[in-house]
Amino acid sequence: MERTLIQPLIAVLVSSVIAFRSYKKKSLDLSGAFSGFLVMSAHLALNFRCGAVLLAFFFSSSKLTKVGADKKHKSDVDYKEGGQRNWVQVLSNSAIATVLIVVIWYLVGWEDKCLDSKESTLVTSLLGGIIGHYACTNGDTWSSEIGVLSDAQPRLITTFKPVRKGTNGGVTKTGLLAAAAGGTVVGLTFVIIGFFTAKCSSDVALRQLLVIPLSALAGLGGSLIDSLLGATVQFSGFCTVRNKVVGKPGPTVKRISGLNILDNNGVNFVSVLLTTLLTSVACVYIFRH
Repeated sequence: MERTLIQPLIAVLVSSVIAFRSYKKKSLDLSGAFSGFLVMSAHLALNFRCGAVLLAFFFSSSKLTKVGADKKHKSDVDYKEGGQRNWVQVLSNSAIATVLIVVIWYLVGWEDKCLDSKESTLVTSLLGGIIGHYACTNGDTWSSEIGVLSDAQPRLITTFKPVRKGTNGGVTKTGLLAAAAGGTVVGLTFVIIGFFTAKCSSDVALRQLLVIPLSALAGLGGSLIDSLLGATVQFSGFCTVRNKVVGKPGPTVKRISGLNILDNNGVNFVSVLLTTLLTSVACVYIFRH
């Protein structure tokens, strides 16, 4: 059977199993499982290395969501067991990368390319965008899931004043380090898988290691952008009835920070978009030789 048939069939099979298990374990709700199946299938079928990066993000973030569940529930009124991400959350964290992967596949087919602006500035920028995309999503997720478990008092990124845990735009040193670590995992996955799937000259192959520190910066930078947006265009308030931080105004809610312009999914989408663009441009210049 030709590769053009084998790879999509394997992608559909693997994605089906992961989506079903994620639904059963409550990492995704039904809509999230279906949209996740479509996104994973597209990634794995069109570009295996990018599919591996997506899976690194999904499995690591899903695992961290369940860590310290009791403590997270106390500080987040919207916390759900296992995460239970829906289709909006799935697409806000994967739609841009999916589009970029389709464009790359249209340009080069199933061939996996190294980051090399001399060979193709466009493909390098697109791959760089995907790296930045998942470094941002993974970094922000790690920052949120680990940062909320820290005993340190969060500080609002715009004023550095102490705020309650769960406040949008609140940051801790632990959370920022976690964001860089989350980005690093994406970079490591991209580089390691690339050693087996991409063919390039020895000097170009060696330069691919620069993806790792770049991904760490993208994870940290994406998390900072997310926090800045969260502190300014996303509402945070303290509900005196439920005694918790909430994300919507109400008669029993005292405003902490931010305007009610974007919700969490909107903030995620914008921060991912900006990090994708910045990392894309950075890769074009970094991987010239």
